[in-house]
Amino acid sequence: MEPNPSADLVRNTERGLYCAAGDFHIDPWRPVTRAVITHAHGDHARRGHGRYLATRASDAVLRARLGDISLDVLDYGEPIDIGGVRVSLHPAGHVLGSAQVRIEHRGEVWVVSGDYKVESDPTCAVFEPVRAHTFVTESTFGLPVYRWHRASRVFAEIDAWWSANAAAGRTSVLFAYAFGKAQRLLAGVDASIGPIVCHGAVEALNAAYRASGVSLPATARVTDPVAMDRALVLAPPSARGTPWLRRFGEYSDGFASGWMRLRGARRRQSLDRGFVLSDHADWPGLQMAIRESAAQRVIVTHGYVAPMVRWLNEQGLQANAFATEFGDEAAEAES
Repeated sequence: MEPNPSADLVRNTERGLYCAAGDFHIDPWRPVTRAVITHAHGDHARRGHGRYLATRASDAVLRARLGDISLDVLDYGEPIDIGGVRVSLHPAGHVLGSAQVRIEHRGEVWVVSGDYKVESDPTCAVFEPVRAHTFVTESTFGLPVYRWHRASRVFAEIDAWWSANAAAGRTSVLFAYAFGKAQRLLAGVDASIGPIVCHGAVEALNAAYRASGVSLPATARVTDPVAMDRALVLAPPSARGTPWLRRFGEYSDGFASGWMRLRGARRRQSLDRGFVLSDHADWPGLQMAIRESAAQRVIVTHGYVAPMVRWLNEQGLQANAFATEFGDEAAEAES
């Protein structure tokens, strides 16, 4: 049977994904009265909404990014009734506080994933498969070429690079997205190698993580008196090519990103090292999440949308796409 969009529990509108039965939007990109937010990245959590609903774990990072907002929070798995629709938030494993939104109405269940990864991450709750009739999924890395090594192997590679630079009296500058990726790196590297210095944009999010109870090693600011020739410097991609880097003298630079999986991407960045580490699911991870949702209908929101829709239909599922404005921040952060 072909889908009937007018009868769907969630549909796409000019303001964003909308649940008419409960009269709320999910990660809307235009101002709305009530927004359910999957996580605090800028393409999913925007300013200007009347009321926000998100996980309790995302409280500090949402306020750090959006300021003083009208925010209601739920624990993971805690249900709430919105206009007769049962809504609950379940771990997405993407960044601190990230959630999948489970929506149940008159026996029908939809799950909107936002962004997610299935590998465990000590800085956020691990992804939880949620069964649904319809699963709305991202597809940032939805091609077979994107397969991640285990994070422990990547952290060992970073530690070896940092140790070699420190022995040579060279600062190690590692570019990574300031929210989520930087804190995952902090939790994963061997902090005994040398001091860890963070760009101000990273340090602001570190404070929100620590306030949320996430354990991170000690970090310093650039202005603090530390041995820079042994330091690991964490900075956002926007710091590349700026005068801010001159203070480190001789340094080696690297980038932690899923896009580093492709040799061409590494060459274009003209970096000393590329480390393949992403907070999004790889190809097997996307397949696993979709399979474990048990959904017979899958809607793809962003990333490699057309290949993923085609592949899903070839697997016998009913698949189509929502044209959303998600993904811009991931592309900026990871490219």
